[in-house]
Amino acid sequence: MFETLFKLREHHTSIKTELLAGFTTFLTMGYIIFVNPSMLASAGMDGGAVFVATCLAAAIGCFIMGLYANYPIALAPGMGLNAFFTYTVVGEMGYSWEVALGAVFLSGFCFFLLSVFRIREWIINSIPMSLRMGIAAGIGLFLGFIALKNAGFVVDSPATYVSLGDLSLYPPIMATLGFFLIVALAQRGMTGAVMIGILAVTLASLALGKVEANGFFAAPPSLAPTFAALDIEGAMQVGLISIIFAFLFVDLFDTSGTLIAVAQKGGLVGKDGKLPRLGRALMADSMATMGGSILGTSTTTSYIESGAGIAAGGRTGLTAVTVGCLFLASLFLSPLAGMIPPYATAPALFFVAVLMSSGLATIDWEDLTEAAPVVIAALSMPLTFSISTGIALGFISYTGIKLLAGRWRDLNPALVIISLLFIIKMAWLD
Repeated sequence: MFETLFKLREHHTSIKTELLAGFTTFLTMGYIIFVNPSMLASAGMDGGAVFVATCLAAAIGCFIMGLYANYPIALAPGMGLNAFFTYTVVGEMGYSWEVALGAVFLSGFCFFLLSVFRIREWIINSIPMSLRMGIAAGIGLFLGFIALKNAGFVVDSPATYVSLGDLSLYPPIMATLGFFLIVALAQRGMTGAVMIGILAVTLASLALGKVEANGFFAAPPSLAPTFAALDIEGAMQVGLISIIFAFLFVDLFDTSGTLIAVAQKGGLVGKDGKLPRLGRALMADSMATMGGSILGTSTTTSYIESGAGIAAGGRTGLTAVTVGCLFLASLFLSPLAGMIPPYATAPALFFVAVLMSSGLATIDWEDLTEAAPVVIAALSMPLTFSISTGIALGFISYTGIKLLAGRWRDLNPALVIISLLFIIKMAWLD
């Protein structure tokens, strides 16, 4: 059965190797079952229901990717996209979380159509690599800012907007120790460094009486508070078009970049340099996003942490299916997830911020027409507390600077059209 489904011999692997690879991948990305409920609870969603939705959406995405596309790539609600959902769409713009879930569904549906009609490549090739790296770094800085806020490092100030918090308090001290632990373990090549850091801070706080013990295992909470609660009609408002586009844009490039990077690392690229079954992999991602929005969680996307499983020998969809089974087993860890305080997940957010900011090293800083839009996009996200605003300003500045510098040949129709749409939206539709 396994040979028929996953073609193990063709990929020079075995059941044992695939199971080990799946376990390795889960350890590197399993922190999302603790971080995502905490993040979306800030949007007013039921934490227990989001915990169940997170596990189920991840499992569904992994099963589709493994059984349909036969790729060793795991999926789960994405970091950055959950922050955008909570702090921008719901927090800053004031939409309900039901409408935000509707926007997630519509972005997944658009992603599905792009995959079916094979116009994904045209869109990706139209966006400059520097702008993609700038947006990724901006999302990282946005996560970093949220981490500093959750840990108490950054507090509001009427004079300077933000200021340094009291670092002698327990939360910032523990967040600092947790971050140091995660970085040290990751540098030493420890599998599951992020999850270890979160659990270490939580258990230490439990021992010191800073958090209340609720046990570790229990039956899964009810999914009813979030299941099928999405408001698709409300998400079709004109003002939400840029929001849907932002969800789609980030997911599109996140998924594409992950697929390419992981496939190359695992030697899964064909002799023609193309990825076999790419359309199936993209449809798996889009279907997981739509399914996750119905269950009650933000955008589900492919995880770059899948590279850990690839390094452990994973080559087929059995690796992804194994990860999916482990997410299902995690449904019984809801009491543990409920004990984890914000300052325990803050180090994980900041660590992801470090990883996402690394793309800035690839920017040609000698070419100011490339560097300036990158800085604009990256800095505007945390400073405006909005990923969509950062994307919009990045596109607009890139197009405007290139035109004024006489570098119009660096532009393409798609880039100009998207920039004009963002200008119209920001000038007249906000």
